[in-house]
Amino acid sequence: MPKRIQFSQTGGPEVLEVVDFTPEEPKEGEVRVKNHAVGLNFIDIYFRTGLYPAPSMPSGLGTEGAGIVDVVGKGVSHVKEGDRVAYALGPLGAYAEVHTLPAEKLVKLPEAVAFETAAGCMLKGLTVQYLLRQTYRVQKGDTILFHAAAGGVGSIACQWAKALGVKLIGTVSSKEKADLAMKNGAWATVDYTKENVVERVRELTKGEMVPVVYDSVGKDTWETSLDCLQKRGLMVSFGNASGSVEGVNVAILNQKGSLYLTRPSLAGYADTHGRLEQMAAELFEMLESGKIKIDIAQSYPLEKAGEAQTALAERKTTGSTVLLP
Repeated sequence: MPKRIQFSQTGGPEVLEVVDFTPEEPKEGEVRVKNHAVGLNFIDIYFRTGLYPAPSMPSGLGTEGAGIVDVVGKGVSHVKEGDRVAYALGPLGAYAEVHTLPAEKLVKLPEAVAFETAAGCMLKGLTVQYLLRQTYRVQKGDTILFHAAAGGVGSIACQWAKALGVKLIGTVSSKEKADLAMKNGAWATVDYTKENVVERVRELTKGEMVPVVYDSVGKDTWETSLDCLQKRGLMVSFGNASGSVEGVNVAILNQKGSLYLTRPSLAGYADTHGRLEQMAAELFEMLESGKIKIDIAQSYPLEKAGEAQTALAERKTTGSTVLLP
């Protein structure tokens, strides 16, 4: 029997169990994928801890993976048995040897893109696609601020921004992470453990500040991010690594310069199969051209998912992490 990771109650990594399970047969419009690699993301921790509620218990975990189509349900035409595929927005349950999910969540994976690469970058890479190409469409010559520039999303953002001729200022927490962000194409870095981010951004932009801030940290960086924006700038809050931003008085957006605020998500942009395919095509093109390289800096066997999540939560990881079934 295939194995999967599940949890029956919310809590720390100790609630994760490795179990044998009977995979669902694909219903109409569904397919079953034999996973070759599974992506690890902060959202997985949010479900495990209960920040995001799981639909039912016991629950599978994980939404991202890559592998081979194993079984195809009725009415599915865009993929067939044996196809290489990848997904980023599947229902919970990717932390498994096989996963059944709606076919519309899958995109075909080009031969040139390895399974580990796809699993390590679908969610993060598509996130960067909507952030830089849709939420605020950066233009050549723009200077932007991107928090956590050495993380999984940040590492891709540094490369993509550089490829577009954009000056990305990245926040980091150590010299090693600063070096990594610069290697990936950041224009400048700010070590928030030693430097005042707002002052450093003012210095780097000669007082102009930035038109957009991309912030996945949340609570700890909220005020700092607002203070780095130009008048009528856009605050893009797309994650809560340090906790949710709560109790916000919207008048602060007025006081700090008629600012705009958005809280986007990948699901909100890849909301149709057509849009998902367009976004993935742009990501795969960047990967195949070599403009973006995915650093799979850590890989863990599936059964060590708890250990992998702990390393991610404690910010001990760089680049992307994958689980190998």
